[in-house]
Amino acid sequence: MQALRNVMNYTLNQLRIFLKIVQKESITRAAEELFLTQPAVSIQLKNFQDQFDIPLTEIVNKRLYVTEFGKEVAAAAEKILEEVYAINYKTAQYKGQLSGRLRISVVSTGKYVIPYLLADFMKAHPGVELVLDVSNRANVTLNLERNETDFSLVSVLPDRLNLEQINCMKNQLFLVGNASLMIDQKNWRKQLESLTWVKREAGSATRKAMDDYLASHDIHVRRNIELTSNEAVKQALIAGLGYSIMPLIGIRNELKLGDLTIIPIPDLPIESTWRIVWPKGKKHNGVALAFKEYLEQNMPKIIEKNFGFIDGLSAVPKSML
Repeated sequence: MQALRNVMNYTLNQLRIFLKIVQKESITRAAEELFLTQPAVSIQLKNFQDQFDIPLTEIVNKRLYVTEFGKEVAAAAEKILEEVYAINYKTAQYKGQLSGRLRISVVSTGKYVIPYLLADFMKAHPGVELVLDVSNRANVTLNLERNETDFSLVSVLPDRLNLEQINCMKNQLFLVGNASLMIDQKNWRKQLESLTWVKREAGSATRKAMDDYLASHDIHVRRNIELTSNEAVKQALIAGLGYSIMPLIGIRNELKLGDLTIIPIPDLPIESTWRIVWPKGKKHNGVALAFKEYLEQNMPKIIEKNFGFIDGLSAVPKSML
């Protein structure tokens, strides 16, 4: 009876959050993907753990590990959630609504774009269940290769994959810091070499763009700080720990408030295009087809409404040299 009472205390939200923590092996990354704060996720994990006498996770050298028992609980949670999703779909179908699961993988910076592409579509179709995986470029590419997602949002097309696409908007990367930096016309490369550079982890598209820029200009950085999310990089820059090449889309508020400043240097911004992509020849389900048609019909309107500020923020000289 005690076991039954414990089961009755589990909430679907706790199961969903715990499963995401297990999948990402990180409270921080789980919070980012679920669009929750880290403290909120930590509290839900604690509440869930309190119902068990056996540890679900453990911290070793500041890293979270899932115990064998935790992995078994996560497997059961996944099955439970699948059954709940199935009930939701059947209910929606009986009501004549569009129903099913829409799976989208997004590179980290894409989290500033994807909610606006989804918002009106999801409101119009309450029977659609969204599975959104926010990760770095390497993992998103792997999802495409394994055909584990309906669509992906990327700014740099993965190599070797035959993809179809819908263009969304331009992506611009600038050198930024917490204060203006006067660039010397004659010694700008050496000046950049002397900076502390705050970088994303290997596998990130932003990290690749930065490394490619430095290499192409023969700039040999003496000191790096590596962080695993755009938010962490942004906070490090605001605190004055260094400088970084960052996507404009992710620093809108910081630029307006004056917490960060664009520093003009040669050959910046780096420009690419945000794209919704999927493998060529993929057989989409009804929900995915409906979302694709929605984007094709509404993309210009969505971008103008939600990202018209981009041109104003990027209206700085490309170089002061």
